[in-house]
Parts: sequence; C-alpha cells; structure tokens
Amino acid sequence: MTLQKAELPAPLKPADLRWKCNPQIFEFESTLELDPVEGIVGQDRALRAIKLGVDLQAPGYNIYISGLSGTGKATTVKKMLEKISGKPVQLSDYAYVNNFSDPDRPTLLTFPAGLAKEFKKDIGSLIKYLREKVPQVLESETYTDKRKQVIQTYSNKQSKLVGTFEKQLAENNFSLGQIQVEGVPRPEIFPVIGEERVPIYELQKFVGEGKLTEENAQEFIDKYNSFQSELVKVFKQGMKLSQEMQQTLAELERAEVELLIKSTIAQVRDKYDVPKVEEYFNGVENSILENLSVFTGAKPEGEQTAEGFIIDYFRDYDVNIILDNSNAAEHPVIIEISPSYTNLFGTIEKVSDGRGGWYADFTRIKAGSLLKANGGYIVINVNHLFEEPGVWKTLKRVLTYRKLEIQDYYNYFQFSPSILKPEAIDIDAKVILTGSAYVYQLLAGYEDDFKKIFKVKADFDYEIENTGDVMVEYARVIKKMIAQENLLEFDKTAIAYLLELAARFAGRKNKLTARFSILADFAREADFWAKSEEAKVVTAKHVETAYDRARERHSLMEDKYGDLIKENTILIDTTGAKVGQVNGLAVYGGDIYGFGKPARITASAALGGGNIVNVERESGLSGKSHDKGIHIISGYFRDSFGKNFPLSFTANIVFEQSYGPIDGDSASCAEIFALLSALSGIPLKQNIAVTGSVNQKGFVQPIGGVNEKIEGFFSVCRERGLTGDQGVIIPVQNINDLMLKDEIISAVKKRKFSVYAITTISEGIEILTGFKAGIRQSTGEYAKNTVFGKVESNLIHMYHRSKHPFPHKEKEPAKTTEKAKQPAKKKPAAKPVKKKK
Repeated sequence: MTLQKAELPAPLKPADLRWKCNPQIFEFESTLELDPVEGIVGQDRALRAIKLGVDLQAPGYNIYISGLSGTGKATTVKKMLEKISGKPVQLSDYAYVNNFSDPDRPTLLTFPAGLAKEFKKDIGSLIKYLREKVPQVLESETYTDKRKQVIQTYSNKQSKLVGTFEKQLAENNFSLGQIQVEGVPRPEIFPVIGEERVPIYELQKFVGEGKLTEENAQEFIDKYNSFQSELVKVFKQGMKLSQEMQQTLAELERAEVELLIKSTIAQVRDKYDVPKVEEYFNGVENSILENLSVFTGAKPEGEQTAEGFIIDYFRDYDVNIILDNSNAAEHPVIIEISPSYTNLFGTIEKVSDGRGGWYADFTRIKAGSLLKANGGYIVINVNHLFEEPGVWKTLKRVLTYRKLEIQDYYNYFQFSPSILKPEAIDIDAKVILTGSAYVYQLLAGYEDDFKKIFKVKADFDYEIENTGDVMVEYARVIKKMIAQENLLEFDKTAIAYLLELAARFAGRKNKLTARFSILADFAREADFWAKSEEAKVVTAKHVETAYDRARERHSLMEDKYGDLIKENTILIDTTGAKVGQVNGLAVYGGDIYGFGKPARITASAALGGGNIVNVERESGLSGKSHDKGIHIISGYFRDSFGKNFPLSFTANIVFEQSYGPIDGDSASCAEIFALLSALSGIPLKQNIAVTGSVNQKGFVQPIGGVNEKIEGFFSVCRERGLTGDQGVIIPVQNINDLMLKDEIISAVKKRKFSVYAITTISEGIEILTGFKAGIRQSTGEYAKNTVFGKVESNLIHMYHRSKHPFPHKEKEPAKTTEKAKQPAKKKPAAKPVKKKK
C-alpha cells in the first residue's frame, strides 16, 4: 500500500528566530547623555507590598520578600529602609541588674536612650562612696565608745556567769581548766587533790599510791558527772550571750550607717523615674545593710578561695548594659548576614569557677542583633535560619509572643545551659526575610504560625515587559553602575546587545529579565575587554565578547559531551531514517549557562495489554514530571486508537545511553513519534530533532530551554556538516521565546537549517515521515494509506493475533479426495413456525 505524501509546512522565517534590538530607537548616542536611575525598575507590586509592611506598625506585619537572586531584593530593602531610618524615633536602653531576692532571675531595667549609661555611672559612684564612708563612720569615736560599752556589758555578764560556776567548783574541791582535743581547746573540770589539779582519769593512780581512798575517788567521780551537766548549761548560756552581743553589735553597726546609706541611695533614686528602679534600689539598700562586712573590709576585695577562684563581692551591684542607644537617633536597620543562635538572640557567657565548673551571672548576659534592631528593622536571608538547629523555632516564638528571653545555646559538645532565666524583653522589631518562593510555599504550607507572623509577602518579578520606556530605564540602570564603579560609557549598540541578552535570559521576546545582577556582570566584563583594547567607549562587540567568554568559562561539560557525540561514543544519527527512533532534545547545566544536546529516544512494541513501560522509571531514573508524561502518552493512544478495539500491545520507551536522572515532559512528543513509528513500521527522519510537551488530545504544549535545545542540535549538525534538510521541531507557542544565535539565523537564511513550529502530533509526524498523518473518517477509522491508518491496521492485527496466536508448529494441510471435491448438498430450508396469538 502506498502512503499519501504530505506537504511539509514552511519553516520559520529568520525574523521569527530572534528579537533584534535596533540601536536607532534610542535618542541617545551613549550613556553619557543619561541620568542614573533612581529606585528599582519594574518592581512596583513588590515595592507597594514592602511599603505596607514597613509603614504598618501592627503585630504580625513582618515581611517575606521572595524572588530569584539578582532581581534587586537586597538593594530595594536597603534603599527603602534608609529612607525610613532617617525619621526621628524614641529608642530605649536595656540593662540587667541583680535580683537580690532571686539571683537566678536577673531584673531587666528599661531606660530612655542614653540614660542607662548614666545610671551605671551613678551606681558605681554610689558603691564607691559607701565603701569609703561606711568604714569612716564605723571608726568614729562615738561609734567606738558605743561598741566598747556593749562589749563590756556582755563581758561582765560572761564573767559573772563563769565566776559563779567556778566558785561552786572551788567549794567542792574542783577547778575549771582547758584541755586540747585534736589541737582544739575545750573547757574541762579537774578535781583538786591537795594543791594539785588532777585529770579525772588519774584518780585511780592516787588510790593506788594511798593518797586517796576508794570512797573519796567515787565521790569525786559523782560530783564530776554532776558538774559536767552544769558546765554544758554554762557553756550554752555563754554562747547565747555571745550571740546576743554579736546581734547587738550588728544592730548598732546597722543603726550607725543606716542614715548614711539611705540618704545616699535616695539622692540617686530621685534622679530616675523608671519602672522597677524603686524596687531595685530597695534591694540594693537591704543588701548593703546585710553585708556591711564587705564595705568595712572584713571580706577583702578580690578574696581568693582555696581553689584559686577570686571572689568579687561588689559584682552584685554592677549594672550590665546589654544595649546602649545613647548615640542612636534613627530607626536601627540591621542586616544580619550570620544569624546563628548567639548572634541573633544573644547568650549568657560562662567563666570558670576554678573547680572545674562554669559560672554565670547577670553580668554575663549579652544581647543579639534582634534586640539591637528593637524599634527598627532586621533583614535576614531565610535560608540561613535553618543552618543551625533551634534558630527558626526560637525566632518564630519570639515573633509570636513578642518577647525575647536571652538564653545560652545548648551545645552538646561543650557545656550544659545556664540556670539563669533573665527577665523577658518586649520586642518591637520588624523582621524582613529574603528568600525564594519555594521556601515561602514550604513555610506557609507546613508552619502553622508562619502566615500569622509574616502577613506581608513581597514578590519580586523575574521579568519585565519589553517596552520602549523600560529599555531606556535599563540603560539608566547601566548608567548608575557606570557612575558607581567608574566604568567606561556604553554606546547605544552596547545597550541594544545587553537588552537582547536580557530578553534571552527572560526566555521571551516581549520580556526582559529583571535579574539585573546578570546584566551587571556582563557590563563589567564588557568594560574590562573595552579597556584592554584601550577603547574610549563600550560597544556591542565588547558585550558580545563578554558573553562569549562567560559561556566559554562554563562550557567544559558542553564541550566534553560534544566530543562524545563527535567520537560516536554517544550515538546520534543526523542522516537517514530509522523505525522507532527519534532525536529528542535535553537541557543540561544551570539556569544561566545551560546547554542543550540531542538524545536518542527509541521505542519498541509487541503483543500485550496496552501498557507503555517507562524504562527510566523502572530503573529509578525518572522524575515525577516525566512519569506523568508517559501516562499522558498512554491516554493519547487510548483516545486516538483504542475506541473501536482494545489496545493489545506493550511498548518500551527508552532514553538511550542515559545514566542519570531524567525529568520533565518536554520529550513527550518525541516519545509519541517513536512509538507511532514502532507501531506502524514507518521510519522517522534522523535529521530532524524534536522537543515539545503534549496533552491526551494530541495538542502540543510549550516547553522550556527552547533556545539551548535548538542550539545544541545545530552544533552537532554543524560539526558533521549542514546538509540543508536538518532542523528542529518545536511547539508553536515557543516562537515568542526564540532568541537564537546569529550563526543559526544565518544558516536559516541560507536554507542550511530549519525550525518548524507545530500545534498537533499530526503535524509533527508528517514532518518526520513525509507522509500524511490521517484523519478519522465517518466510519470511525483512519484512512488506510496514512500513518495513523497504518498504526490502526497493525494494532487491529495485533489484537487478532493476541486472540488467535500462531501455533508453535504448523500442521500439514489435509489431502483432498475426489469425494471432498464434490460440492456439498444443500439442506432444505426450514419451514417457518407460526406463532400463536
């Protein structure tokens, strides 16, 4: 059966393959005639969102700025915050002081900006003054006389108590003395025999010498035991008198200096009308009165323990200023580039106690950048918040409750956390996170509180409408960079070429990329090449050189892959026709310097149940999008060929010589073409490569990386020699994305290479086979002399084959006899049966 020839569609014209920016549209000759741009180009939506978040002072109105890197997020935020930071603002100082009633819970004092430093100075002067005056008062003659009188009074009482007891002992031939017990003197009662005091345990010695009778010795022992009880009572009374004397002396000492201390503290207290300062001064007053020995020198400054740890008794009266805003008059703006737990929230430092342990007190509390931004703004890259455990959860908790509790970060490899729990600080800082839209979606989807604390999302667009006004604004952006970095001026051809690059990176002719950092790099490198030639101005040639050199720096993998194709290590056909084989196109590398190369896709079919096997998936190399594409192909075949009979084939689709992950559905068209070829037996042209997605109805859909894919196949064809019949099939929707190299446009003009745009699978199969695809007729079948008719015919044949397969061995045909040759007699027709009414 001869198939109907198809009329091939006309390839795209050279004008369709690239948007050329005509330098003559500009009214300037070079950027010398332009003023630098003010603000950010093309991000009006994001600017409005940021302005709302910055100006609206309400809980939860923190800002998440999303967008690709290089779109000006950091620059925009910096400029906007610089304008706001110039406004006058009332900031506060924060200081921690000792909580005398509970030292593990330091007290927070909040002062107007600049007052904390003065408060610390006053407290230091107060303690210094009392350290000088308290000893003077307690060394005065009046106090000394009072003290001597108290001591004398209690001494007399002590002497009288002991004298009465000694008199009682003397009347019974006993005397009060002392003995040494392990080097410590202890009062003891001694019997007196003659003129000699004898220890009680030596009485038997005197009995043996005849100096004392047994009865007298026993009498001494009985009286000794009785006087021992009296001695204990006397000792207790003496201790009580001593304690009373010490208490009386302490009360005397306290009364003597109380007026001095209270009057001195009152002078300082009256200067500060600050919450909790009154309570703090009361604690200071009571502490000084209870620890006068520290001020009198009884406990010397810097006393050292046995372990070598130096005790500072006056540390309790220090003032730890954790944030001093005395020199700040504007809203603080903090750009935190390293938001570790300690840097962001602060910490509590530890010092060695000299015994192998670690010590911390309120003087070791340190502030982080979040507190430093209180009353202002802090900008953080969201990705950095997840580099250290605990940072994101703590930030979320702080923003939810608007309270900051400074704690030391628990480190498994060093020390356990401090038991200190400083008083929480009210936080009124506006947090601005910068990151990608993907991270925002993750946080919004999985963090319940995220949208409550980040109510403003500012999306930075990655592309801008390509209009005349915008192109001039791009030129002014370059002018701004020229002024800031002392670059050469750019003429209008250089600006035009930069705009063409902007359109290429945007992926659309009618769009320009908003990732100005990419263009800025090209501009800097173009300036470098212009200066290396001692040029006075940067031209299009220098920009083109910068782009080509940048591509070259990132093209090692591309060149290596090309060498493998050139050496036939990777098998790619660019001539002839093959059944079940087609050249697909794939993109490798990053988003800026990616490259495309052809990939051989093959399909095979056999009897089966209508399943299409994705070999990449079975091998664990297929991504979800590619898996979906295979399922869509199955739907396409069921919709196109499975309505009149069951599909009875099993097919394998393979990316040949692919050993890494494959994803995306841009090979769906190529896979359908390969399978149609395998089912029909009609070969496909190998000089045509294919890219495109497809839906179940056979309509071709756009794909990404179209420029890289075309350039990749063109480079292989150019290496082998352009024949004039080579080309690429792309979706019609991707025409607006074409920004191809000049050499491809030149080849198209010379009819050495072609680019075809299709809307349906039918159009593509006609280009690849040269035969008509076929249209379903009124009978529900395709015309027999078309590609689809051939596919349908073979599928019907496979269906019948699946129902009645050939036997393994054919039987010999039966021999024909003369009787068998005679025609069979016809049986009489059956009479019709009448139905009863």
